[in-house]
Amino acid sequence: VRLPARFQLLAAMNPCPCGYYGDAERACRCTQEKVKQYQQRISGPMFDRIDMQVEVARLSADDKQQLLKKRTSETLSSQKLRAQVVECRAMQMERSGMINARLEQNAIQQVCALSDPDKALLNEAMTRLRLSTRAYFKILKIARTIADLATSEHITRSHLFEAINYRRFDVS
Repeated sequence: VRLPARFQLLAAMNPCPCGYYGDAERACRCTQEKVKQYQQRISGPMFDRIDMQVEVARLSADDKQQLLKKRTSETLSSQKLRAQVVECRAMQMERSGMINARLEQNAIQQVCALSDPDKALLNEAMTRLRLSTRAYFKILKIARTIADLATSEHITRSHLFEAINYRRFDVS
């Protein structure tokens, strides 16, 4: 019996128990062993199933000031971002009948085709970062989505680099 289990998981965690590991403004009071234990609370196989893993650092005082000074017309509005996402999803549905996140392995090979140099780049990243086969296919789907958001017909090297960067917590 197959039960439907399609859901979107958004999660957040501190880098360490005190929350300041790697912070430029405040010193972490945790030992390296504590940091490692804390970060290993989520198993490798669980992390491997998370499509995108992004580190969000604290904004510096200068960054906060710049953010406050920006006019809303300089940044994309929520409506424009929503329209871009809706267009991207429509493009994916037209191309393969589903969004990129739902692509199966055989469809990924067709929809997320890479040039030979980019295949070599991805294989090198897989080896250097010791990523799993699951991560390989997630990187391809993410790169395709980044390309779709840029309305690019093909996945470019910059799309691939960005997608690889979203797997940074896989590295042990």
